[in-house]
Amino acid sequence: MPRAVAGPEIERLIQLIARLPGLGPRSARRVALHLIKKREALMAPLAAAMTDALGKIVECRRCGNVDVCDPCTICTDTSRDRRTLVVVADVGDLWALERAGVLNAPYHVLGGVLSPLDGVGPEDLNLAKLVTRVHEDEVGEVILALGATVDGQTTAHYITDMLRDAHVRVTRLAQGVPVGGELDYLDEGTLSAAIRARTQM
Repeated sequence: MPRAVAGPEIERLIQLIARLPGLGPRSARRVALHLIKKREALMAPLAAAMTDALGKIVECRRCGNVDVCDPCTICTDTSRDRRTLVVVADVGDLWALERAGVLNAPYHVLGGVLSPLDGVGPEDLNLAKLVTRVHEDEVGEVILALGATVDGQTTAHYITDMLRDAHVRVTRLAQGVPVGGELDYLDEGTLSAAIRARTQM
């Protein structure tokens, strides 16, 4: 068992950083060391920002987004097209679509996808509120911006069935060849999806 190389406070910092996605023990040690070296310029402002955020971040009761206000900034943005509703699995997906800047519509965050193997059923997701929003807001199109995984597609089919009597157009993101992608490097599933979703030139 490796011996501790620093006091318990630093070791705890490293352990907490290692819990972040994409960071293992070695990366966590490098991040912690960088923070320690830049205590005044980086560590102190980061700690203050995290403390401030911890006390102010709330989940939007309307859409499930996270913000410092409820309803959130996106829900209160009157310039968005209310006839369209974009359904995403998580807040990270919402942020990714906003970075792309291709949609100007409100969102609905499910809080995950259906996954029987992980014990995630319909009652664990923000589905009831989705149906209510579609009916109350007179939505004309629901865009299912869910991952191309088995669980994502299962969730998409489930939502489509739920909204069958809502008289709303349900669409999903196209799948296939990524921009700049070489066919030789793509798997068979991606190529198959690209062929099925082909468009006229």
